[in-house]
Amino acid sequence: MNIPQPPFKNETNAQTVAGRCVQSCKNWLAGIEQAKNKIANEFQETLESHAQLFQLALNEAEALAFQTEYPHLLFPTLAMEKIQAVSAWQSRQQLLRQRRMVLAEAF
Repeated sequence: MNIPQPPFKNETNAQTVAGRCVQSCKNWLAGIEQAKNKIANEFQETLESHAQLFQLALNEAEALAFQTEYPHLLFPTLAMEKIQAVSAWQSRQQLLRQRRMVLAEAF
């Protein structure tokens, strides 16, 4: 007796679905990379002297985003928050250095 196989067990159909999944992941990664580049370009002048901190902030945002179900949606917001935190830190450090110089000149 020859029993026909259901249509969803077709190997070419499974390969097509797998191919779509792979392409979808590639699209997500490309989107995250584009967002990373856009953010990098926007803050390049601001954080030029702290490029390593800037890169670490982007990497941390990417790692946090990939712990969620929707990394491609959350990464841009997380990255902006991280970069803004680094920028604020840099501003505070610069203010502290200026205050220190003023105090040193006073004595």
